[in-house]
Amino acid sequence: MEGYGVGMMARSLAGHDKGKVYMVLDVKEPFVYLVDGKIRTLDHPKKKRIKHVQVDRHIPEWIQNVIREGRDLQDSDVIRGRREYGEK
Repeated sequence: MEGYGVGMMARSLAGHDKGKVYMVLDVKEPFVYLVDGKIRTLDHPKKKRIKHVQVDRHIPEWIQNVIREGRDLQDSDVIRGRREYGEK
């Protein structure tokens, strides 16, 4: 799928984690690598098929700034992004 990128939020549509919100860390078709900042950290992303997630292509501006400036994302950034998206 074109247009998927780092920092986008994704909701799981299938599996034991159905309904959970993640942040996209990487895309290597047909898979997407997802992180939640707590269990699935940046060092241990979840590998999931693209067809099993619903991706919101909007990236918060502050995450865009982190990526644009070349800084590394932190787990705390992922947690903040999920919280702002409405996930606890």
